[in-house]
Amino acid sequence: MVKMLAERAPAKINLCLRVTARRDDGYHELDSIFLPIDWCDLVRIELRPAPTAKIGLRCNRPELSDPATNLAARAAAAFADEYGISAQIAIDLEKRIPAGAGLGGGSSDAGAVLRMMAVMCSVAVDARLAKIALSLGADVPYFLDPRPARVRGIGDRIEPIAAIPTLHLVVAVPAIEVPTGKIFRALSPSGFSGEIPSSDLAAILTGRVSPGMTVNDLAAQAMALYPQIAELRTLVAAHGATASAMSGSGGAVFGIFADRAAALAAAREVARAAPSARVVACETIDSI
Repeated sequence: MVKMLAERAPAKINLCLRVTARRDDGYHELDSIFLPIDWCDLVRIELRPAPTAKIGLRCNRPELSDPATNLAARAAAAFADEYGISAQIAIDLEKRIPAGAGLGGGSSDAGAVLRMMAVMCSVAVDARLAKIALSLGADVPYFLDPRPARVRGIGDRIEPIAAIPTLHLVVAVPAIEVPTGKIFRALSPSGFSGEIPSSDLAAILTGRVSPGMTVNDLAAQAMALYPQIAELRTLVAAHGATASAMSGSGGAVFGIFADRAAALAAAREVARAAPSARVVACETIDSI
């Protein structure tokens, strides 16, 4: 029996990203607010009975089409291995989210594949599936159920938070891919800002986000290595953002605007001033 499913795989922004510690294994512990946004990839999966597991991948971006390195294909392979699935698994991935931008596009694709595989194979979305997700990358567990959340540890402590009022955004991505590992290696303990203050969290829950709340401990290192990130953030802020920041380890930056009309107008101006950047007006979402 052939089974088919399709889902959106949303990007996310880190409204704030604070580093709290560096572990002995080299990983950093974080305290961050993840917000999914309505800028999405589209992932389709088809399962056909087969004697052994075989993964096929078709992607509209040829450079991301290698099943050995693409996170969506790796997620399907990991799922099949863990649960003993024998099937021909065909993945059709329409990439819209830029890679290497701090928006979690690849991790979201992997999370979507795991969710859909779980449905098609009647598997619970539980700790076992979360373990597979974490083995693929620190952000993948979040994307098993992407919704506003406080994410701590190395991405494994996910606490959904009360619905935050919709934020109207401009997200701008410079024409670079930022290597996450390089940015973390450049961060020293003096740059760790610690846990999110309770007063910041309380304000964020009501949608009152001010510039001092959008702390990203990785921004200084990323901007020092890639000055175009800082230039793009300045440009977004100059067009009326009430707060702005870099997302993840870069290089995407975002600005928060009063309403959709203001975001659309700002996006047009930023795109005109920075023609090499990808610029979109978008909104936060509560779930997929």
